[in-house]
Amino acid sequence: MQLTTSMTEGLERYLDLSTLELKLTAQNMANVDTPGYRTVGFDFATEMRRSMEALGGQGMASAAAGTPPEPRVGPVGGLLERPDGNDVSMDREGMKMAEAQLQFRAGEALLKNQFTQVMDAIHEDEK
Repeated sequence: MQLTTSMTEGLERYLDLSTLELKLTAQNMANVDTPGYRTVGFDFATEMRRSMEALGGQGMASAAAGTPPEPRVGPVGGLLERPDGNDVSMDREGMKMAEAQLQFRAGEALLKNQFTQVMDAIHEDEK
């Protein structure tokens, strides 16, 4: 029995992207003292939009294969570089971490709500 819908697939992708953002932020923070290290990241909204387009039919080759498009992770521009070539800002990374945590919690709550609705529908006859 399959309990996935386009909404749950979208929420799954939302959680995956939030998790990736947390991982990249942790990686950036871990390399704060690495000479020459460049901050990496991605635009969450753009990547979520790309995933939704794939799920919605505009990217059927990717969606049909069950694989959402890979997020475009790369160097973050516009950051101040220290003399050692490192551009990690702990203030920026702390904000990105908090944002990703909030996104994950929101996605988790929405997914829980979806499954609660499914369970309510299954047990409707018992009421």
